[in-house]
Amino acid sequence: MPLVSVVMPVYNSAVTLGSSIRSVLTQSHEDLEILVTDDASSDGSMDMLMDFAGQDSRVLPEAAPERGGAGRARNLAIERARGDYIAFLDSDDMWLRDKLERQLDFAATADTLLTFTSSFKVDAEYDGESTDFVPNGRVVEAPKHVDYRAMLVQDHIGALTAMYDRSVLGTRLMPEMPKRQDYALWLSIMRDGIEARALSEPLALYRAGRAGSLSSNKMSLVRYNWSLYREHERLSVPQSTRALAGAAWHSARKSRI
Repeated sequence: MPLVSVVMPVYNSAVTLGSSIRSVLTQSHEDLEILVTDDASSDGSMDMLMDFAGQDSRVLPEAAPERGGAGRARNLAIERARGDYIAFLDSDDMWLRDKLERQLDFAATADTLLTFTSSFKVDAEYDGESTDFVPNGRVVEAPKHVDYRAMLVQDHIGALTAMYDRSVLGTRLMPEMPKRQDYALWLSIMRDGIEARALSEPLALYRAGRAGSLSSNKMSLVRYNWSLYREHERLSVPQSTRALAGAAWHSARKSRI
């Protein structure tokens, strides 16, 4: 059974952290480790993580030396990973119980090193205690496959659904950017000619609209997308403009789901 390293950044997430951690610990695929980086929380998140670690040795919390943002927190966790696969989950999102089992089975036959799935979009107030059934009908459907060119126009991969094969790709870190670090990581993997493939089943739960959520302010992401295109992907101004226009259109369409 492959070992899966689950990467989770935490910052003042005491309200939702418990349901996120439990959704990983109760996975039908049990060979995993949860690498959590607390990014200088002040709300007792680290104390909660230590309690979980005392109850289950698969929970491996570590405090960041200083506040560095979600990207840096994720990288500190990735650097500690021992798993064959790296998977991602934020501290306000959740997985269905068979998420890893289904995705690992899919990855074994999908002929790709980067996989993702569809997901459910739930209200911020969702209690997170019932992850064995469909919470509502709002599904964010993942395309069956996506290449580098298509990803430039839209980030089709929800971080809470993504998993890459570390045994082949090696340890891949996220660029040190204020936001969109996950998007940049997918692009860097796909730039090598890897096509990401998706399992159509919704296997993760994304909390929408929660104050402080990493993606709560869509408009603020525009300047970060521009920086990503120009500085990280080295696109020309016309190329970046076209990609940004496409991203804005897709974001507006997705927000109606």
